[in-house]
Order: sequence, then C-alpha cells, then structure tokens
Amino acid sequence: MFLSKAKTFKLAYDLGGMVFVKLIVEKTHTCYESLHDKLHPWGYGCGCCPSCRLRQKGYEEFLDLIK
Repeated sequence: MFLSKAKTFKLAYDLGGMVFVKLIVEKTHTCYESLHDKLHPWGYGCGCCPSCRLRQKGYEEFLDLIK
C-alpha cells in the first residue's frame, strides 16, 4: 500500500525476476475504463485514464531501476 508503482514492479522483479513481473503485467488490471483488449508493456488498459498513466509511469521508472 505504501509502495510506488515502480517499487511494486521492482519488488516483483526481486522476488521472481521478469517472469513474475510478466505475471503482474498480464494478470492484474487497474484501468478505470476496464478495457482489457490491448496489452501494453505495462499491462492491459485504455492507456489514457489516470490509473493507466500512473501504471505506465511506474513501469517505465521500474525499467530505469533495473538497468
């Protein structure tokens, strides 16, 4: 609850590598529009709502953390 999106992805990565990150990307959903027809690198969603933008930003920050 107190972790940023980037730190949540990083925790998943630390626990199970990219396999675990992929599980979170593909099996969780946060889009306000409940769209589940397009899989972005950061997960399913519309890509426009505040939740999607926050998740995308967190995923991109996570990728910077593991470089």
